[in-house]
Amino acid sequence: MRISRFGRYTLCGCVAAAMLAGCGVSQPSLSPSVAQLTRERFGRNVAYRVLLNFTGTNGEYPEASLISVNDTLYGTTYDGGQNSLGTVFAITPSGTQTIVYNFKGGPKDGALPEAGLIDVNGTLLGTSGGGAKGIGTVFEVTTSGNETILHSFKGGSGDGSFPVAGLVDVNGTVYGTTLHGGGAGCRTRGPTSGCGTIFSIATSGMETVLHQFAGGSKDGEYPEAGLVNVDGTLYGTTPFGGGVGCRDVHGCGTIFAITPSGNETIIHNFGRAGDGANPQATLLNVDGTLYGTTHGGGRYNLGTVFKFTPSGNESVLYSFKGARRGKDGAEPVAGLINSNGTFYGTTYSGGANCADGRGCGTVFAVSTSGAETILYRFKDHNEDGAAPKAGLIDQGNTLYGTSYRGGTGGYGTVFLLSL
Repeated sequence: MRISRFGRYTLCGCVAAAMLAGCGVSQPSLSPSVAQLTRERFGRNVAYRVLLNFTGTNGEYPEASLISVNDTLYGTTYDGGQNSLGTVFAITPSGTQTIVYNFKGGPKDGALPEAGLIDVNGTLLGTSGGGAKGIGTVFEVTTSGNETILHSFKGGSGDGSFPVAGLVDVNGTVYGTTLHGGGAGCRTRGPTSGCGTIFSIATSGMETVLHQFAGGSKDGEYPEAGLVNVDGTLYGTTPFGGGVGCRDVHGCGTIFAITPSGNETIIHNFGRAGDGANPQATLLNVDGTLYGTTHGGGRYNLGTVFKFTPSGNESVLYSFKGARRGKDGAEPVAGLINSNGTFYGTTYSGGANCADGRGCGTVFAVSTSGAETILYRFKDHNEDGAAPKAGLIDQGNTLYGTSYRGGTGGYGTVFLLSL
C-alpha cells in the first residue's frame, strides 16, 4: 500500500522560506541508447523513450499524472526543487522542462505534493502538505508561477487533514478528499485522527466539509483517490472500510457516491471471493460506467482492473499475475485512461528486470472484454524509470507518464510511449 509521509509533512513548518526562483531546465539531446528508445513487442509495436530525468534540483519523486494545457504538460514532484519541498513543473512534448513553482513550506505555503493538478480556466489547482497547521493545503498557481493558498486544513473534528488526492471542478466548485481528519472514527488523537473527509471549496477559498468517513462495516476509511463527476453525482473509492473480507478487520475498501449537498452512500464493498481489494486510484467514467484498479485482491492478490455499472454490478475485468507468472504487472496504484475503446494504465510493480524479483512496473492495455497486453516493462537503471505511481495521458496516440524512481538521478522520470 502507499506510504503516506506524515512525518515529512509536519516538518515543513521548520523549513525557512526562500524566494521563488523559476528555472528552465532543457534536457540535452539523447542518443537512442541513453534515451532508452526501444521497441518491445508484447502483442503490438510501441516505442518508449525517457523525456526527462529528475535529478533533485529540477524535482524528485513524481507521484501524480500529468495534465495538458495548451499543448504543454504540467505536473508535480513530491520532493526536490529549490527548497527540497516539491515543485510544479512544465514540460514540452519534446522534453524541455521549466520549474513553474518551488514550494516553500512553513505556515504560509504548501509542501510535498502527492497529487496532480487540474486546469480551471487556465489556472492550475492542486493539493499539498504544509500550510498553517502543517497538515495540508489547497493551492492555485498560474502557469507563470504566481501561487496562492486557497485553504489550509485544520484537522480535528471540523476539518480534513493530509490531502493526497487530486481535485475535480464541477461548475466552478472544486471537490476533493483528505486521507485523515473529520474525527468521526478511526484514530481519535493527533494529526492523523479521523477516517478522512470529502470537501468542497469555492474559488474564493470558502471550504465546506461534506462528509466525514466513519469507517468500520458501514463506511469507508482513508480515501486516497480523487472524485469523478457523473451527471452531478460524485463517485470515489476508499482503500479500507466496508467490513467485508480481508484479514484487516476494517475491510477491503469501498466505492461510494456523494451528492453535492453531502448525502453519501456506500455502493460497493470490495473483498468477496475473487474481487479486488484496496483501491487507491480515481475512477474513470465511460458513458456512465465506472472503471478502476485495485492495488490488491483478484485471483492472485496482486490487483485488478474492474468495472462498476450504475445498477450496482461490479465485476473484475482482469486480475494481475505479477512478475513470476508471465512477467505480468502487479499492484496498480494509478487509475485508467480510455483511448479509442482501450484502457491504458500502469502498475507499480510486476513485469521484470528488478533485482528483488517483484518487477519494476509496467505499462499495460486492457480491452473492454478483459484481454490484457503488456506494452512496456520498466528496467530501473540509470537509463530508465521504475515503479510508476501515476497514470497516463494520451496526446495523439502518444502516452505520457511519470515513474516514481529510476532514471539517471534515481529520482524518477517523465516518459512517452508511441503506439
